[in-house]
Amino acid sequence: MKELLNLNYAHLFESALLTEITETGILREAKEGEMLMDIGQYITVIPLLISGAIKILREDQNGDELLLYFLEKGDTCALTLSFTRGQQKSEIRAIAELDTLLIMIPIQKMEEWSSKYKSWRNFIFDSYQKRLEEMLNTLDSIAFMRMDERLLKYLKDKQKLNQLNEIHSTHQEIAYEMHTSRVVISRLLKKLELEGKLKINRNKIELLELN
Repeated sequence: MKELLNLNYAHLFESALLTEITETGILREAKEGEMLMDIGQYITVIPLLISGAIKILREDQNGDELLLYFLEKGDTCALTLSFTRGQQKSEIRAIAELDTLLIMIPIQKMEEWSSKYKSWRNFIFDSYQKRLEEMLNTLDSIAFMRMDERLLKYLKDKQKLNQLNEIHSTHQEIAYEMHTSRVVISRLLKKLELEGKLKINRNKIELLELN
């Protein structure tokens, strides 16, 4: 774990903090599609991503999901951090988007390290700011963008995250994450296919040109 921390966080954290993370953190592997945190679950740990990606989702009263943002290498989840005071339940769902390696830190260390290490305080503040900006982008896309524009943005984000020109998601899965219906997604994907921007295959979308 120490080598992984040094490779990914030595430029951010003091050596003493890296040592404490090594002593208290738990290394965890999550396979693509594995749920790491569910809505209503008590929060006991803070995640630090070493590799892979995690998608953070909200759920409405009808059980429909909305993708808020992705966590990538070097990130932590600001929404998780905001629920770390006392025995609080999660209001988000976290699912591994890719095979992911992360370090789980007990939430009790949150305040202790915030008062003890300047680098940890800066890291937490930067995480809050980054996640807030991403959530505002999500709200902006819902409020101001047409559904076809939202779908293009979603596909571009997925392409960037996976670093591949293929997205292995069903139309229904995309609809869930975009909080819309499968019929709408299928219609818009077909439109994009006719425009030569992608090719639809079974449970796979090949991205050709999304600019």
